[in-house]
Amino acid sequence: MKILVVGAGAIGGYFGGRLLEKGEDVTFLVREQRKEKLQQTGLKIRSKNGDLQVTPKLLTKDDSSQPFDVILVSTKSYHLEQAIKDIQSFVGPETMILPLLNGIAHLELLIKAFGEKQVIGGLCFVETTLSEDGTIVQTSPINQLVYGERTGEKTERIEKLEQCFRGTKAEFVKSENINQDMWHKYLFITAMSGITAMMEAPIGPIRDLESGQRTIKAFLDELVTIMEKIEAPIQQGIAEIQLNRMNSMAPEMKSSMQRDIEKQQPTEFEHLQGYLLTQAKKVTVSVPILETIYTKLKLYEEKQKTSSNL
Repeated sequence: MKILVVGAGAIGGYFGGRLLEKGEDVTFLVREQRKEKLQQTGLKIRSKNGDLQVTPKLLTKDDSSQPFDVILVSTKSYHLEQAIKDIQSFVGPETMILPLLNGIAHLELLIKAFGEKQVIGGLCFVETTLSEDGTIVQTSPINQLVYGERTGEKTERIEKLEQCFRGTKAEFVKSENINQDMWHKYLFITAMSGITAMMEAPIGPIRDLESGQRTIKAFLDELVTIMEKIEAPIQQGIAEIQLNRMNSMAPEMKSSMQRDIEKQQPTEFEHLQGYLLTQAKKVTVSVPILETIYTKLKLYEEKQKTSSNL
């Protein structure tokens, strides 16, 4: 299968690199500056699952190409609209769009752009970052990508995709209930990113405090209440499951949002916390912790805008 990975950053570069390592036909859609860098250095991954350096095939948005079988979209949510424009010429009638963004709101934009049929479900669990020299650094052994038909069907194209993904040095998992998986991930990442960003600390010191433990639990309960009210496909008891998961994580674990704030970079708070706050208002659910976290992140964004205009 011909695979196009949108971007060669921490997530797309990692999973695309693993597929390229296996020998799959992978091309990266990148900006001109990143293209020049990769042409000089190659795509480099430093990982607990094995280091890798390869010379990838590269495209920019203005290059021409035949349509791809699969387009893996792993951009930040605030870059999604531009990414949709950039991939238009690479999408054919049978192209599968596989998004790995956090959250749920991006599905509506992708479906509007490419149609209900072409957008499948996806998510990933991986802790990666780009070093100053552009190397993709994986900081924990978890490297899971989950995908599946949003209808839950066992289609020929998903079976073909499974064959393509099989045998890599990353864990590619076909799901028969990807919608629920995506909502569960959404719950986890919204809680994890919100708590660590608000407290400005890794998860360990927060959960070690009695007050921190109560706050995490209360926040998860708030988010689950919203999701239940809007009839999201979540399982009963998911708040407790996600709390146990947070309590079992390495104490030094940080969210990507927290790392973005530490680097003074934009965050995905509107896509994560903001979307659920909007839903809470629609169904009149009281969410004081979510509102507090959203307010802190909104103030951070406004400060960033002010600083960039100076």
